[in-house]
Amino acid sequence: MVNLVVNEWVKIIRKKSTLIMIGCMILFVIGFAGILKYTETANEQAHDTNWKQAVETQISSDQAALGANANARMDMFYERNIAINEYRIENNIPPNQETHLWTFVDEAKTIISFAGLFTIIIAAGMVANEFSSGTIKLLLIRPISRMKILLSKYITVILFGLMMIGIIYLTSSLVGMLFFGFPMTDIAHLAYQNGEVIEKNIALHLISQYLLYSIDLLMITTMAFMISAVFRSNSFAIGISLFLFFIGGNATMLLATKFEWAKYILFANTNLSIYFDGTPPIESMTLPFSIIMLLIYFVIFQILAFTIFQKRDVTA
Repeated sequence: MVNLVVNEWVKIIRKKSTLIMIGCMILFVIGFAGILKYTETANEQAHDTNWKQAVETQISSDQAALGANANARMDMFYERNIAINEYRIENNIPPNQETHLWTFVDEAKTIISFAGLFTIIIAAGMVANEFSSGTIKLLLIRPISRMKILLSKYITVILFGLMMIGIIYLTSSLVGMLFFGFPMTDIAHLAYQNGEVIEKNIALHLISQYLLYSIDLLMITTMAFMISAVFRSNSFAIGISLFLFFIGGNATMLLATKFEWAKYILFANTNLSIYFDGTPPIESMTLPFSIIMLLIYFVIFQILAFTIFQKRDVTA
């Protein structure tokens, strides 16, 4: 199995497109840092010493909005903001007013969507491309079971996705240190969990956030890999995977504002970070519920991929 994974990994790394993807990720991080640095320099101003008044004004605004509409999710959002801002005033913790290493690493999380995009392209073409090019026959004539062949491809895709997230975290840490430096004072992340505000180590918080995003990437990649195993066409597999990647999340959030059953859709459950610091798309959703839903989808995707690949006729 290890040799199969190594072989698949070598096939991916040897492709020029893979090196271009990795280069793009690094350039995205550097470019993002350059934009933030330019914006910070252009709009440089003195720190607000009267921050408590601004926070109190925000609390009053959120309290007025709380309960003003029938959207339970927005009420949860306002409750979270009120609790965190009241904690700031009580403990004399001003809002962050500077860009530094940790704020940049946090902002760079948005680039993970590009890592997802590149990983989906690899996953969606992993099996379908073998059928399109006819090389699948060369694989299947070897004395290795189809299950091991498909599993090695899946493991390789997951490792590629984790590598891309790791590149973003390491590059953003290095670039953030060079462009913005460390914060002038010790800072902590204020999280709202189980109705109370807690302080978290900012470095550990960011690592946990990136790990939680890897679960999101895992599920989307598994879906794309299943589509690749089901359909022979490389272009069709990539096309439908990217369509679901770009449309699925937004469409699910729109449905979640009107329908309770939207919580059963895959894309409503992939972002587990909301349970540690945020608000779920539907009030009745919980962390155990989302984990169960993800496990159900994961099993379904794997059954479809391995069952269809095992039975597929490749003599044509």
